[in-house]
Amino acid sequence: MEILTMIGQLLLGLSILVGIHEFGHFATAKYFKIRVDKFYIFFDFLFPLPNVLNFALLKKKIGETEYGLGWFPLGGYVAIHGMIDETQDADALAAEPQPNEFRAKPAWQRLIVMLGGVIMNVITGIIIFSFVIYAYGESYLPLSEVKDGIAPTALGKELGFKRYDNIVKINGRSFIDFDSVYNSDVLLDKNTYYTVERAGQLLDIPIPANLITRLNEEGAFVTPLARFTVDSVAKDTPAMQAGLQKGDQIIKVGNQDTPFFSDFQEALKANASTVEPPSLIQRFSSWMRGKSIESASEKPTPLLVQRGGQDITLQVKIPASGTIGFFPKSSLKSGTHHYNFLESIPRGVKKSFGVITGQIKAFGKIFRNEISFAKSVGGPVEIAQQYGGNWIWERFWILTGSLSMVLAFMNLLPIPALDGGHVIFLLYEMIAGRKPSDKFLENAQKVGTALILALMFFVLVVKRFI
Repeated sequence: MEILTMIGQLLLGLSILVGIHEFGHFATAKYFKIRVDKFYIFFDFLFPLPNVLNFALLKKKIGETEYGLGWFPLGGYVAIHGMIDETQDADALAAEPQPNEFRAKPAWQRLIVMLGGVIMNVITGIIIFSFVIYAYGESYLPLSEVKDGIAPTALGKELGFKRYDNIVKINGRSFIDFDSVYNSDVLLDKNTYYTVERAGQLLDIPIPANLITRLNEEGAFVTPLARFTVDSVAKDTPAMQAGLQKGDQIIKVGNQDTPFFSDFQEALKANASTVEPPSLIQRFSSWMRGKSIESASEKPTPLLVQRGGQDITLQVKIPASGTIGFFPKSSLKSGTHHYNFLESIPRGVKKSFGVITGQIKAFGKIFRNEISFAKSVGGPVEIAQQYGGNWIWERFWILTGSLSMVLAFMNLLPIPALDGGHVIFLLYEMIAGRKPSDKFLENAQKVGTALILALMFFVLVVKRFI
């Protein structure tokens, strides 16, 4: 069920974003009286081969435009008459241009049409973030709640953090929201440092430039020390099989005391099975066959819990992932910043463009070889995993809003076959006073498509073996 939920959220999110992006091209083309032959969410052919496996799941022609839902769910397109793209080449445009064709319009109109998709994605990202902030507010962990200090992970210890440190400043500035410790803008800045209070003394700890890459691999470098109880137990998990219940306070895992949640996480990892967890494909295959995959350790680990004032020992099989399947209730009380509708709009704008700023900084670090390109890119599987196996609307919309801004940024990259490639050629035409030949544009389209396919192959196949 988790896999279906992930796939469902991925398809819904992509459908929304692709539809809105292509509508931007469609609406601007129609405004300038350019004929649009097709408007498809997803491809009705095997991308990038427009004449292979041509069929649609749904389609209907209204006026001069055919609207449809394709079968290949990795994009979408509008077939704008008289434009060289993945659906038509220079040979198809050998005749003299007609007044309702893309190539017959002034360069500035064609430029607006090409920017229409990016503009719609930016507007969509701003709207989504603004409404999410208005509806849910912005949750944060007040620094004042972190009374016991922090627990460093192995990465945090390597950086110089110690257990019970209190982080009091970031780059010399005081802050009130503990989540600021993981702010991407801070982590992507140069010469970032944290000031901690340790045994009554202040100490500055510098942050290396490649930390954000290592966070992608290791997850965290510090966590607030938080006492906890069991809030809820997920179905068909080691926690449920062991008999863990809501309200239980876990005192020990094996022989290790777990007063704080970070201690509990370390104890789980120390007692985890050495059996590798099943991959997403293996889990899906198992689900299709109606069988379950046993991934837990054969030898149970004793779990000492306090329930209703009594100590009870449970036996739990801890899988290789180091998680057993329950949601903790933290002793740390979060706060929420609430905004009225007008206040939420500038917050939404800031959050939206913060995504693009993060992308630009990340690209800069990739080009400076400070972070790994292979470990920084992800595909449909990684996106589906970010949506998660539980359908939580707030998380769904936040991730979809982020993807909308990422889609806008990626489409503006100056790569032929992307909107940014077309924009570069149009700007050249406007500056030079002449446009590149149709044959040149066709060849550039082929090169750009080859680059995109190579990136897709890398993300979907090669990356799995790195």
